[in-house]
Amino acid sequence: MDFLGVAGRKIIIFGLANKKSVACSIGRVLVEAGAEVIHVVRSEQRAETAKKLFPESKVFICDVENEANIIAVRDQIDRAVDGPVEGIVHSIAFANYSEGLKPFHETLKKDFLQAVDISCFSFISIANHFRSLLANHAALVTISISTTRMAAENYGYMAPVKAALESSICFLAKSFSAFSEVRFNAVCPGLLKTSASAGIPGYIDSYLFAEKATLRKKALRTEEAANVAAFLLSPRSSGINGQCVVVDAGMGMNYFDAEIVTKAAL
Repeated sequence: MDFLGVAGRKIIIFGLANKKSVACSIGRVLVEAGAEVIHVVRSEQRAETAKKLFPESKVFICDVENEANIIAVRDQIDRAVDGPVEGIVHSIAFANYSEGLKPFHETLKKDFLQAVDISCFSFISIANHFRSLLANHAALVTISISTTRMAAENYGYMAPVKAALESSICFLAKSFSAFSEVRFNAVCPGLLKTSASAGIPGYIDSYLFAEKATLRKKALRTEEAANVAAFLLSPRSSGINGQCVVVDAGMGMNYFDAEIVTKAAL
């Protein structure tokens, strides 16, 4: 039985970098469910990776930092794909930590604005420029974080950027409702073991702490976030719109875990 109801549906995934990417896990879940997955990646190198991981999928290249590239890849996909697009995944984030970790108040304007452009505005731009390709009931899903209200020092200015992304979901849902039934939602996972996260200073220690804080004492798996993304892309989630779905295996309610408190009090 096709529970999700995505078999044969065309779904575009932006952001695959390698086999550990959230975008890769989402792609695997969707392919297994019978969807026609189309990948959009940032570079030729990543395109080669995508083709190896998804030999049956069409792969396109787009650096979303330049809005003209989004328009160009829209046109390329329009020419190459028959029928409407039923879903889009936005799994794109970038922060420049090349100068090392700084206190938040020392964040450089150019770094902050670049992160907003790539990690947040790109989702708005993709929605806008791809709207002519979308089915009336299409679903768009982005990837955020489990909370933007926790001042994690090593995550720096990316939490405010993700907060902007989450707010944008509500405004996109409202804006598109004037002419369609297109839905916008976010998957907000706890800490994951991905290549992108490995570039965050001090991430390993935070990941190990998160594992201890998780109710089951086992870290969140990337495929668990991917499963939720697939659900939000499917008609089974038709009543969910403008929402941020937290996937953290209970971590967010367990900061006063007895084991963690005991160790901190020693």
